[in-house]
Amino acid sequence: MAKSTVEKSSVRLKTVLDVLAEGTWSEKSLNAGEVLAEAIVRVPLDAREAELLSGGIPRGHKSLTTATAKLVKAGWLIKGRSGWTITEDGLRATVAFAKPEEFTVALAEGTPVPAETPLPTAPAKKAPARKAAAKKVLGEAAPAEVAEANAATAKATPKTDVAPKAASAVDKLEQPAAVAIAGDFNKILGAPEDWAPQYDEAQMKFNSRRKVWTLATSLPAGFYTYKIALNRSWDENYGAFGVRDGANHELHHDGGKVTFTYDHSTRDIVTA
Repeated sequence: MAKSTVEKSSVRLKTVLDVLAEGTWSEKSLNAGEVLAEAIVRVPLDAREAELLSGGIPRGHKSLTTATAKLVKAGWLIKGRSGWTITEDGLRATVAFAKPEEFTVALAEGTPVPAETPLPTAPAKKAPARKAAAKKVLGEAAPAEVAEANAATAKATPKTDVAPKAASAVDKLEQPAAVAIAGDFNKILGAPEDWAPQYDEAQMKFNSRRKVWTLATSLPAGFYTYKIALNRSWDENYGAFGVRDGANHELHHDGGKVTFTYDHSTRDIVTA
């Protein structure tokens, strides 16, 4: 029997945590859009959930995005400017409530994670076994070969400062020459036409200290859609959840000041 839409949504929320938990053991950092996309791959949308809403976003995708607020409220997920982070309590929740039905009830009733719950363990890797085999071969090699291998190993060893290098990679992320917020309000900003990333009025300013791009303006109350376009063209553009060539961002605005902030490390945007 097929799962109901509500059940699927709950399973996807657990999958969001599972994906983030798995990410803590890998070297790849996923942005919010990739986490949501992976959750939907593992728990596919049904026909109704796949229906596109305004902006081209599937109904189920938008529902899941909204529902992740429950994970934040539970203290299992933190949504930051640089992406989503699973908390230690969130990691324990994937162990304490491993079954989807248990997870659903715990999240709905606000059940705290038992204090004695251990953190999930990293999956076993086969790499160490291969390294052990390599050591055995070296042990049986001629002394000259062992010495040569040891010298090569010693030369390659000074790579233990992983964290500083990771931080350096973020700092050295190559920024685009220009970032535009192109949408149906560009004329309000003073541009000759809407959806035109080539005009100066649509360009965002780079904050070198925070490593983000911003545009602060005032807009009349209304519903707006837009995308991020790099280098004054549509050749490289990002939509909702930081997805390249993705669906439009949406803004329901009450009127007044609004600040758009684009982070090139996640390709996503937030408004305030």
